[in-house]
Parts: sequence; structure tokens; C-alpha cells
Amino acid sequence: MVEIKVYEWKPMDVRGMTVINGFPSAGLVSTITANYLIGALNLEQWGALDSEDFPPVAMIYDQKPKFPARIYANEESKVAVILSEFTPLPHLVRPIAGMMLNWSKENECKRIISPEVIYVKPGGDELRISGVGSTEGARDEMKKCKIEQFSQGMVSGVSGILLNEGRMQNFDVFALMAQAHSGIPDARATAKVIETIIKLVPTIKVDLAPLYEEAERVEGFVRKLREQAQPATEPSTPHSMYM
Repeated sequence: MVEIKVYEWKPMDVRGMTVINGFPSAGLVSTITANYLIGALNLEQWGALDSEDFPPVAMIYDQKPKFPARIYANEESKVAVILSEFTPLPHLVRPIAGMMLNWSKENECKRIISPEVIYVKPGGDELRISGVGSTEGARDEMKKCKIEQFSQGMVSGVSGILLNEGRMQNFDVFALMAQAHSGIPDARATAKVIETIIKLVPTIKVDLAPLYEEAERVEGFVRKLREQAQPATEPSTPHSMYM
């Protein structure tokens, strides 16, 4: 049985916060979203996650070791981001989703938002964002925010488990998916996802003007690190923009 421990670095009132899932999935959308929000909102490291099943690595920044999975938060913006430096192996997906949901409920967080990307066949440059809500309340909220709802298909990985468990436990989970094709950079998809997150979380104050330019810079940074990094199942020394 996989056990995931949550370590708290500093006291912080996370009640009512929106939790952003930053565990990598298809493409780089979730990773870039997490990194961008941490930087743009000046989120502080609240704690870290650890497990014997996580890759045996330490992130080194400013001469200090960091856990490969961490929690950042800010009481003013009412946002918490769970950032991971590694893509979870299949046997970790359910434990990670369960930990995230349990932690959010125990700390009286408001909702979980999980960014995704769905690759479709090329058919122009249109970039559509759609969402799935775990509860009727979540779906009603998307209607009010004029967010297109994903009506049929499949959501896998951590996002898929979060949706199912959120429905079972009556907790609001939003999977926001950028429907893109291989010709559309992940940075553009990320920018659209963040714009959609802002609709749901008005406490997020981000200047949208430089968003696309900044997202492209982050995309290049993340892609370079992934090219240099070894698979997460092997000892390696990946890096993050925000330690």
C-alpha cells in the first residue's frame, strides 16, 4: 500500500482555497500552469509531499535540498498549488489523487482544479477549452462562467480519479482541458487554461497581457529540463523554476 506523507513547513490558513493540481500529465500544460501561478502570485512553499514510492531524488536550489513534490500557497490569492517534478507511475495515480482530495477536504479547501490537454486531429488554429465538473454545483458554476462543458469522452490519470472520487464524496473538482493539436504549442494551451481558471477563481489577480509571452518562456525552460532529465524511475537531478 502506497503511503504519501504531507509535511507542513509553516502554519497557514488554507481554508477556502482553490487547489491546483500540478502533477504532470499529457504534454506540459499542468506543469507550466503550476509554475506560472507560483511565480505570478508569489506563492510561498507551505509544505512537501514524500513517499517511499516517489523517485529517490532531491532538488537542489540555492544550495538547499527540496522534495520533488511540494505545496505552495498564498492566503491573499486563496490559491494552493501542488507542484511535482516527476510524472507519477501508474501505481501512484490513485494514491496521489486520494491524498490530494483528502488533504483538500481535511483543510476545508473549496475546490480542486486539474489542468489537462486533449490532442485532436489538426483542423485549424482554434484552441478550445472545455471542462468537466464532479458535482452538479461545479457544473452549474461552469455554466455561470460560460465555460464549455466536455460532454463525452475520457479523462485519465490523476484528473480522472479526482473527478470520480469528487463525485463520490460530493467535492467540487474541475478538470479543465485544452483541446489542441500538435501544431499548437503547450504554452498557448496553458495560457487559455489559466484564463479559464481566473473565471472560476476571481481572487487570482494576473496581468493577462504578458501571459502568452511568459508562458512560452516557461515552456522552453521546462522542455529543456525534460530533455536533460532521465526517466523519473531512475536517480536524477531535475530542476524547477520555483523551489
